[in-house]
Amino acid sequence: MLKGRLGLEKARIPHADRHGLLWLSRGELCVIDGCLHFVRGKDSLTPGIDQIPHQSVSMILLGPGSSVTHDALRLLARHGTLLAAVGEDGVRSYTAPPLLPDRSDVARRQAELWGNQRRRISVARHMYALRLGEYLPHRDLDTLRGIEGSRVKAMYGLMANKYGITWKGRHYDRANPNAADIPNQAINHAATAVQAAAAIAVQALAALPPLGFIHEDSGQSFVLDIADLYRDNITLGIAFTAAKQAEKSAEPVDRLVRREAAMVFRKQGVIPSMIDSIHTVLRMDEVQHGAGDNSHT
Repeated sequence: MLKGRLGLEKARIPHADRHGLLWLSRGELCVIDGCLHFVRGKDSLTPGIDQIPHQSVSMILLGPGSSVTHDALRLLARHGTLLAAVGEDGVRSYTAPPLLPDRSDVARRQAELWGNQRRRISVARHMYALRLGEYLPHRDLDTLRGIEGSRVKAMYGLMANKYGITWKGRHYDRANPNAADIPNQAINHAATAVQAAAAIAVQALAALPPLGFIHEDSGQSFVLDIADLYRDNITLGIAFTAAKQAEKSAEPVDRLVRREAAMVFRKQGVIPSMIDSIHTVLRMDEVQHGAGDNSHT
């Protein structure tokens, strides 16, 4: 057993009380004297050794040029801390170890709602209402997606104007994400950070990532559903703040986004808010109080 220095080898801090995300790259995540450390090698701009507060972080995002030892994985698993490997383009490609809370109520409720077509559409309409500020009368998912798409397009312009960003439209090439302009690159990186936060919230409640109500084809569909609830204020706010900073900074935009995301997540309590949002969209209060189906019809 890895005892550590503080005698907290079996302690688990609730994810609602943790700091969110920690971004690391070009080094080795390992255990030294029972504590988690990140050894930044010669490929890093700032070689050295940092102690990582794994007990107070929800997820560590490990970037290119990095490795992780078996002892580090064991320590992270013991404390329920997620580890995600991310590429240069901000695409999360691997996650381990998973959070395994001892509960099934949220998963059972999610499966119940997802398995009933009428109730599934009701949840999707509720999600759109949370984003758009009103319940749309439509019950066809494709129609709802189309309405949302047009409003999102307008929101990009409004938010860019608010932050003083020159906006030329949303452009993203998965094969070459760095070909986009700075605002679009910033949105890509911010979206990855917010999706990672949503993954923490989903797994912290033992919800089922593949069972999305709006997104359908991804193994992280429900994660994407929750992340989208925070696109307008959180994702775009982080992205355009970083894009504005990039106009006067020599730092890469991805680093500016990470710094801004870490500050916003902690200051605004994004992960706890996402956990509350999951309870809201799944109407967990109905389960707790034994209420019937009060969905919008």
